[in-house]
Amino acid sequence: MVFLRVLIKPFLNFSPVLQAACLMIFACLVFSLMGGIIRYVSDSGMPIFQVVFLRNVAGILFFLPWFFQAGLGVLKTARIGAFGLRSLFGFASMLSWFYAVSVLPLADAVALNFTAPIFGTILAIVVLREVVGIRRGAAMIVGFIGAMIFLRPGLTELSIGSYSAIFSALTMAGSMTMVKLLSRTESTAAMVALNQILIIPMSLIPAIFVWQTPTMEQLVSILVIGLLATVGHLSFTKAYTLADVSIVMPFDFFRLIFSAMIGFLFFMQEPDLFTYIGAAIIFASSIYIAIREARVSSAERKEILAQTKAETRSGPAK
Repeated sequence: MVFLRVLIKPFLNFSPVLQAACLMIFACLVFSLMGGIIRYVSDSGMPIFQVVFLRNVAGILFFLPWFFQAGLGVLKTARIGAFGLRSLFGFASMLSWFYAVSVLPLADAVALNFTAPIFGTILAIVVLREVVGIRRGAAMIVGFIGAMIFLRPGLTELSIGSYSAIFSALTMAGSMTMVKLLSRTESTAAMVALNQILIIPMSLIPAIFVWQTPTMEQLVSILVIGLLATVGHLSFTKAYTLADVSIVMPFDFFRLIFSAMIGFLFFMQEPDLFTYIGAAIIFASSIYIAIREARVSSAERKEILAQTKAETRSGPAK
């Protein structure tokens, strides 16, 4: 414990922006390592359905101390249907992502995963009735062009893994859209706890039909995946609390760099030039969409705050 404090003390002296950058890069490394271990467990013969189920069980284990501290009150909600839909999206995204990682080069899967903000914008228009201006619309088109450069339809045969990675990005966007809807009335604690709890039975049902007794090595690997997922999400979330989206978001591109390195070192995967070109274009459009959305949200919050202050000042005069 003392060693850990000594290790992180210099980090605590950094500015908030530098801390956010370090945490985001660290989260990218952790998520990339997690992808590599998922690929390793899949290559060892464990069915993807079983990997997804055990990963969620492992995730709950690492969340138990927090859950017991928060109490059962975090589970109280009047919107269980919305929670169920959010968890269904999350389960579908996780399952398709794990499959994509198991059959595609890691860098390819990550590159296609960068399309999630593009799908998120489309869902915001359809579900949340958000108005998208010319700039965000143009960014979506640019991101689509990047995806086409990566996939090269008509020139290369599209694999199930590529479709799976895109479907994972789409369902991830669906999950985040539900989070936006739920956050209007629900606490973050409730969203985290119930999401984990609801995904476990969803993933258990298909896992039963393909169940294989895991080896000790596979179980250890699953526990590591659960730990990395927890640490990665905590680092990712903390980074966004320390600095603006416009500062943190660009560092997410390190996921592609780290994934390419892990794929090359451990699985002899060599992404081609089109992977990097397409990923760069997709990522650039995603950054713009994320930054633009953050600025619009910030402007709306300021407007609401100004209206509240004006109403407070005019109240006594009535």
